[in-house]
Amino acid sequence: MKAYLLLLFSTLLIFPGQLMAQHHNLDFYLEQAKVNSPFIHQNKNEKRLVELDMEQLKSIYSRPEVTVDASVLFAPIVSRDNQPAQFRLASKDAKRYTGYDLATTDGGQYLATVTVNQGLFNGKKLETHAEKADIQNQISDNNIELTVHELENAVKHQYLLCLKSKKQAASNQELIKEVEDEIATMKLLVQNAIYKQSDLKLLQITLQNYQQGYETYQAEYRDNVYNLNLLCGINEGANTDIEPVEFQLAPEVTFGSHFLTSFFLDSMSIVADRKISELKYQPQVNLFANAGMNAVYVPSVNRMGFSTGATFSLTLFDGHQRKTELQKSQINLETLQFEKQKTKTQNEIQKKFTLDKLASLNKRISLAAEQLEQYNQLLEMYKSQLGQAEVSVMDYKYLLKDISEKKQEKLLLEMEKQMVINAWNYWNY
Repeated sequence: MKAYLLLLFSTLLIFPGQLMAQHHNLDFYLEQAKVNSPFIHQNKNEKRLVELDMEQLKSIYSRPEVTVDASVLFAPIVSRDNQPAQFRLASKDAKRYTGYDLATTDGGQYLATVTVNQGLFNGKKLETHAEKADIQNQISDNNIELTVHELENAVKHQYLLCLKSKKQAASNQELIKEVEDEIATMKLLVQNAIYKQSDLKLLQITLQNYQQGYETYQAEYRDNVYNLNLLCGINEGANTDIEPVEFQLAPEVTFGSHFLTSFFLDSMSIVADRKISELKYQPQVNLFANAGMNAVYVPSVNRMGFSTGATFSLTLFDGHQRKTELQKSQINLETLQFEKQKTKTQNEIQKKFTLDKLASLNKRISLAAEQLEQYNQLLEMYKSQLGQAEVSVMDYKYLLKDISEKKQEKLLLEMEKQMVINAWNYWNY
């Protein structure tokens, strides 16, 4: 048991970073970005609000409205019909008095009624509002879909930046191992007076340069991971090891671009708003009934009663507002059509640009790979000759520098290719 604990403690001391580092793949970040997106949350809540609005409209159009009305009005007077003048709370039968006119006040007003009001022929109105609500829900769903697509593009791009820094650090680490091995060999050659101490020193300086480059790429990697966490709403440190990923070119979408769906839904929304505005020009019919007490002077039981009736209204003229609303709708539809065509053109240009750039990158990557293969063959020759003092350390140093630059070039081209593929998959949607 003690031996096991000692082994575990030694492992923690030797590999603390590896054991504490978290391992995440691209799917983890994509999922976290969707969960923590305020825009997705907002659109989901907007759908809930639309449902509540429809419930409210159903109540307005299909269910009666019941209200309770109560009021008390006092209009006291000073009567001079008899001497001396008298103060009266109610003005019944007064001839000569000081106070409000009896025709206006009736001496007072006592009201306590329950009123029921029910609109008729509202089925078309409810159907029109339901059509608008359905379009709003489709707009929210489309906004969620587009937001997810935007998030995926942004997260993938940032993930590639992290992966680029990680691969650059790994490339430098390979060169560090290469130089360290040669330094070990060089020390033996210096001891045997085959090479000078200055040659060893030159290799050691070269090693320090690669080590410094490695630390720079590691710092860049941590910065990129922090930015990735920020984008996805993840509250954790940058001590994370991300898994490799390679994007594939999606088949071209030739019909039904999702980017154009929003224009179609917006046009439907404008038409639905137009239909709703037309509702006020339809006949408005309401039934009403009330019951309770409605009395003047002093209230009494014999003033209890009820009444019922109907109201009708129809807009005949509104100062040409109806025509103005129609013109505004047509202008909005024309604006949408123009923006839709512009978006379609931009989308086609972006797709063509990414395909052309991808073709160029493939050629450059192929050339870089061929050059790197030749450099590696030359490196093997130099290593063999270095051990036999047939090549200068300076030439070896320059060769390593060329190989380092070529590796970085090929790596950057490959990462740029992945970013272009990500851009294609974004526009090809």
